[in-house]
Amino acid sequence: QVQLVESGGGLVQPGGSLKLSCAASGLIVSMNVMGWYRQAPGKQREMVAYITRGGIAIYADSVKGRFTISRDNAKNTVYLQMNGLKPEDTAVYLCTANSRDWGQGTQVTVSS
Repeated sequence: QVQLVESGGGLVQPGGSLKLSCAASGLIVSMNVMGWYRQAPGKQREMVAYITRGGIAIYADSVKGRFTISRDNAKNTVYLQMNGLKPEDTAVYLCTANSRDWGQGTQVTVSS
């Protein structure tokens, strides 16, 4: 059974940083396409970033240059480093494996 558990969300001021973690069990992150999506109130869920089995990272245009997705194979964990946060980044951030299995999400709020 696949389980994805996100952590690291919180309240941060504009321009600040957060690092989200997604601890996986029931699968090996390096052998799957792991991604981060986000969903803001009243908006559709959107892809933020994903990393392929080969380690190639793909980003949404809105976060390119500010966010970095990575993985630690030893810890079987995927990360999302978010720098230069903006109010429009406020959302629930969800970890996914192959866009099939999903975590419960972690809230990120960017506000002064």
